Amino acid sequence: MTAPVCLISGVGPGTGSALARRFAEGGYGVALLARNEERLAALEKQLPNAKGYRCDVSDPGQVEAVASAVERDLGNPEVVIHNAVGGAFGTFREIDPQILNRNFQVNTMGLLYLARRFASAMVSAGKGAIIATGNTSALRGKPGFAGFAPSKAAQRILGEAIARELGPQGVHVAYVVVDAVIDLEWTRKRYPERPDDFFIKPRAIADEIWHVVHQDRSAWSFNVELRPFGESW
Repeated sequence: MTAPVCLISGVGPGTGSALARRFAEGGYGVALLARNEERLAALEKQLPNAKGYRCDVSDPGQVEAVASAVERDLGNPEVVIHNAVGGAFGTFREIDPQILNRNFQVNTMGLLYLARRFASAMVSAGKGAIIATGNTSALRGKPGFAGFAPSKAAQRILGEAIARELGPQGVHVAYVVVDAVIDLEWTRKRYPERPDDFFIKPRAIADEIWHVVHQDRSAWSFNVELRPFGESW
C-alpha cells in the first residue's frame, strides 16, 4: 500500500519542522517546501520518508513546478498544510507598503495557489485536508501589526470560503490560529524573563494539526484556536 502524502509549506525550525516529523512518524510521505535549501537537506537526512523542494509559494510558477515534482516523486498529496508566513512589525504610518503586499502574496495568495493546485485531485478521491496555520493577527488588528494582520485576516476568510465549497465534496479545510508565542530560539531571546509555560511548543501545535486532519467526517472543525493555559484572551 502506498503511503499517503502530506505537503507542508514554510518548513522552518519551529512549527514546519515539527509538522514534518509528526506526519512522517504517522506514516506519511512528506513533501517539504521552503526557500532554505540547507534546512531542507538537513530534514531529509533525519526523515527518510521526506523530500525537500525549494519553493517560494508566492510565485504561482514555482508552486506549479514543485507540485508536479511532488506528484511525480511521492504521489498526490492527501494533506496540504500552508505554514509559510510573511510577517512584519510596524504601524500603518511606519511600514513600507510593499512589505504588506509581500506578506499578502505569501500568506493569502500562497494559500490560494496551493488550494487551487491540489483541490481537484482531493475532490476526485473523495477525501483530503487543507490546513492553514494562522495566528492572533487573523482575528484582530493591533497598531504594530498593520503590515501583517490584514494579510492573515484575508487568509482566514479565504480559507473559510474554500472550506464552504470543498467540505460538501469530502475535503476538510481548517484554519488553526496559534494565539501564542511559539517556543523558538529567537522568541526565547526576545522574551528572556518569560517562564516555559508562556510559550507554545511546536510539537504541541503539530499534534493538534494531526488531530484536526484526522477528525471524523461527522465532526469537522474549521476555526481551531490554540493557546497556553495561562494566555490572557
